Amino acid sequence: MTLSLYDTMTRKKRAFTPRDEHRVTLYVCGPTVYNYAHIGNFRPVVVFDLLFRVLRDLYGEDAVLYAANVTDVDDKINAKAASEGVPIGVISDRYLAAYNADAAALGALKPTFQPRVTETMEAITVFIADLVAQKAAYAAEGHVLFDTQAFPDYGKLSGRPIDEMIAGARVDVAPYKRHPADFVLWKPSKPGEPSWDSAFGPGRPGWHIECTAMIEQALGLPIDIHGGGIDLVFPHHENELAQGVCAGHGTEYADVWMHNGFLNMGDEKMSKSVGNVALAHDLLKTWPGEALRWALLAGHYRQPLEWTGDLIEQSKSALDRLYRVLDDSARFLEGVPTAARASGGEHRGAVEAHDAVLSALRDDLNTPLAFAALFQLADYVRTSTTGKDVAGVERGRSLLLEAGQLMGLLVADPRAWFQGGADDDMKARVEALIAARGEARAAKDWPAADRIRDELSALKVEVMDGPTGATWRIKEQA
Repeated sequence: MTLSLYDTMTRKKRAFTPRDEHRVTLYVCGPTVYNYAHIGNFRPVVVFDLLFRVLRDLYGEDAVLYAANVTDVDDKINAKAASEGVPIGVISDRYLAAYNADAAALGALKPTFQPRVTETMEAITVFIADLVAQKAAYAAEGHVLFDTQAFPDYGKLSGRPIDEMIAGARVDVAPYKRHPADFVLWKPSKPGEPSWDSAFGPGRPGWHIECTAMIEQALGLPIDIHGGGIDLVFPHHENELAQGVCAGHGTEYADVWMHNGFLNMGDEKMSKSVGNVALAHDLLKTWPGEALRWALLAGHYRQPLEWTGDLIEQSKSALDRLYRVLDDSARFLEGVPTAARASGGEHRGAVEAHDAVLSALRDDLNTPLAFAALFQLADYVRTSTTGKDVAGVERGRSLLLEAGQLMGLLVADPRAWFQGGADDDMKARVEALIAARGEARAAKDWPAADRIRDELSALKVEVMDGPTGATWRIKEQA
């Protein structure tokens, strides 16, 4: 099975071949760390984490280099730091830690590199100097700007005429620009703002040059895959491409450009500026990270996704079904002596469903099809459990876990999953009741044991008696 990816540049899905299969490079535009990130900000995090996992599965963990940058120089960071009377690093460190914790809770692996703008200033100024030397950039009134007329293919990525792009985007109007589409590479800092020395005068970089310099420093140009949200195609990625090529990196910047669709709340894109946001930090207080991850992958990544309470509920229910199969099959296997376990057999149904998960993921990350195949695999395990097919249960369960974990799912202990809705006080109460029930059963005080079971049932707790003792889980809701 080959990996096929949809390329924004060519507007088609095509087979992916890395430049070097021993060094596969992926870059994704990361956060601006001035506040908690909303769940829409985490759609690209989860989507490209899934791609990172698929690439590692194909080429080996050590062969894939993934960089996701951090913008820690920004007007919003400056404003927040000023309002709190602290250096910008205090703000960016605080919210980067929160962002990384939320990303981990959503099952995202740590990128190979997480470059920060403040740690890349020398590379940024060198890159700007290269552009000036190539006559692709010019100085004007304390600024250095990229000359879009120096790049004949400007607009190729977004596929729109330059005048149309300018009309549809927020483009700074300034009298010192040679062309309205020219964009800032370096600008003077305002009084009280952070500033860095450069050959162009003290100041700070523009947005677009930051990513290009961080890519070159972390991965080297050109790269295999560049990812981000669909809103970044223009102007950000268009400008990255233009300056990267004009700095002398040949005709290529990235072999494949990938963009995920918006996460919408109601009729609009989720956005802090609009105010229709749901912070991941808050959602994780109520929902398991896996349920939110499933929800973010519920639709194909290139399509818009409507974020609703029903979507989260459905995602949690879907995971409940899979975890129940894992829990039931584990309990069945606990009752089978090791000596009685058999191995071998084709287990064709399990293998075919497992391969269908891989095939779906390698077909441009088709997660809806991958989820359907996961359920087929779970059905195989359930049927094998009911039929007491020990070898089938072991093989199917192993493949279900392998396929799920490739997607960053099914990583929790099934019993802990079903106890996740209980706080510490309830867990202690349930454990005490189960212990008391065990004592009543040992004393053959069946009325007392039945009363305790009824009390547990009223708490929506299901007790399972097994060869290793009694365990429990929250009952599945109708």
